[in-house]
Amino acid sequence: MDDVEVARAVVDLLGERAIATAESCTAGRVAEVLAAVEGASGFLRGGLVAYQDEVKRELLDVTADSVLTPEAALQMAQGAAKLFGASVTIATTGVAGDKPTEGTDPGTVYIATLVDGDTDVHEHHFDGAPDEVCDQARRASLDDLLQALRTTRSTAAKV
Repeated sequence: MDDVEVARAVVDLLGERAIATAESCTAGRVAEVLAAVEGASGFLRGGLVAYQDEVKRELLDVTADSVLTPEAALQMAQGAAKLFGASVTIATTGVAGDKPTEGTDPGTVYIATLVDGDTDVHEHHFDGAPDEVCDQARRASLDDLLQALRTTRSTAAKV
C-alpha cells in the first residue's frame, strides 16, 4: 500500500472521531497525506508544524527537558488533542538532519499516537538523507496510527 492508501485505512477506522497532527521533523508530511484522503474536511481538524523548541513548549505544552524524547512526543500528541479538540492525534519529533542533536543520532524519530486518551510512543531509526528520513517517518507515523486504531478497536470490541 502507498501512503494515501494507508491514510484511507486510518480514516476508515476513525469513525466519527476527529484527527490532528503535531509534527516537527516531518514538517507537515503526515497532515499532507491525511488531507489527500477524500472528505478530509470532515475528519482532519488541523495540524501544527512545531519545528522550533519554543513552539513545542508554548503551543503544545511540552515540558520534557529535551524535545527529542519519547516524553516530548507524547506531550506533543496530548497538546495537539487539546489544541485542536481531536480525540485522535499523531506527533513526530526527532533528528532528520545528518548530525547528532542534543545527543540524539541522525535518523532517530519518536512517533506518538493518542486514540481516545490512550497514548503510545515508538522509537524509530531511519537511514538516508534528511528528505528520505522524513518520508520514512511519515510512513511509520501512518503505520503506527493504523496499529493504534486497530488495537483500540479490538480492545473496545472485547469490552
